Amino acid sequence: MTADTLALLPELCLLVGAIGCLLLGSWTPRWRQRRVAVAAGVAVAASLLATAAGPAGITAQTQSAFSGTFAVDATTDVLRLVVGLSLAVLLILARAEIRGHARESEVYVMLLLGALGVILVGGATDLAVLVVGFLLASIPLYGLIGLSAGSSAPEAAVKTYLLGGLSGILMMLGAAVLYGLGGATSYEALSRLEEVSSAAAVAGVVLLLVGLLFKAGAVPAHPWVPDAVEGSWTVTGAFLTTVPKLGAVLAIARLLEVLPEDRTWPLLIGAIAAASMTVGNLAALGQRDVRRLLAWSTISQVGYLLAAAAAVTGSDDALPALLLFLAAYAVTNLGCFAVLAAEPERRAVADWRGVGRSRPVLIGALGVGVLGLVGTPPTAVFVAKLLTIAVTWEAELRWLAVIVALNTVLSLAYYLRWLAACLSQATSGAEGRDGGQGVSPPTGDPGPLLAGRTAGRLAVSCAAGAVVLGLVAGPALTLTR
Repeated sequence: MTADTLALLPELCLLVGAIGCLLLGSWTPRWRQRRVAVAAGVAVAASLLATAAGPAGITAQTQSAFSGTFAVDATTDVLRLVVGLSLAVLLILARAEIRGHARESEVYVMLLLGALGVILVGGATDLAVLVVGFLLASIPLYGLIGLSAGSSAPEAAVKTYLLGGLSGILMMLGAAVLYGLGGATSYEALSRLEEVSSAAAVAGVVLLLVGLLFKAGAVPAHPWVPDAVEGSWTVTGAFLTTVPKLGAVLAIARLLEVLPEDRTWPLLIGAIAAASMTVGNLAALGQRDVRRLLAWSTISQVGYLLAAAAAVTGSDDALPALLLFLAAYAVTNLGCFAVLAAEPERRAVADWRGVGRSRPVLIGALGVGVLGLVGTPPTAVFVAKLLTIAVTWEAELRWLAVIVALNTVLSLAYYLRWLAACLSQATSGAEGRDGGQGVSPPTGDPGPLLAGRTAGRLAVSCAAGAVVLGLVAGPALTLTR
């Protein structure tokens, strides 16, 4: 086995796991699909172990694999760990939500392949690998949305596919333009763009960014996110609002580090970040459906992530802050979606009235999650937002630091509206529906009840993780420097 193959062992574990799950699922009856979930879990565990014990390690020197097309460094290792742990949460959530579904094994396969594509996007140092990673991360996303059981899932899948297809075409066009200007597909060739026509270089980079912004769910490539989250399974919504963003934002940060040193690119990413934050927060203010509320919330959160990415060329602490933010966002956002999975019938904010009295632990986890997304201590997102404001200020993007602070205050309104509904007394309608207990009536089928309990435990675990990560943020930052 060559050194390059060993360097990509975490990705190979996911690939082999996906193929194995596909074959195993084809020969496994529906009522025994649990073995496919176990196989997917083993693949994720192997990927995490390979990352921790691999030749690079999280603190080792930077390496590259396959002729310098993929970076194996601390940034990639953090991405591998965050994506792997997110996959572990998603597999449990998927098992709880879609157990016995005719396409259960295919969902595990697409989760593994989608995550593999995201890691390739985040670790790529070559335009060709970046495009391949984009396609690998996108195709399972369309499938996951289309397989969902909601009546609006087909429409959401078509909308996502059309926007994704257009974004992919523009991205490939941008890569072709940059290849023509630089004479090579490696990121190193992008540093020579200052020697060529600036208009063509700007056009190439902007077209390339369109694909990454679609993957991140950022403005202006964001319209698919609310419909996809509303029409999909909870596990699909959790996946598409968490995992793809991790690789896309890191890919943007890597591109900024190699582009010619001028103020154009940080200002461009800063402007996109400000637009995503503001549009996401303003749209979330008027949402009554909690899924759409969380969807618009994730669009605003991408803005905060991009703000940290915009500062990577102006502050040495920006990249560690971004990596911490990615981990903090992932665990907090997954926790909020686990809460939704624990109470799948409650779609509107009003449906959550009185739930705090019947399920105080679950609403406690939701409180940690939504206040964490706001940026309340001692959660990890609080530390990450403070660092984002600091690094953007240091990078002389002070207007962006002010916008981050203002949007943080703005987001408080809709998160608290949801939390206040949970802590208020149940309405007469809710009492009539669930007997005033804030729980779904028994149906005789223990499956939904067990799924709700599993999702509830998962939500509590994620809430605890968000707090613990906030408490150990200092040592975690030291590891990534």
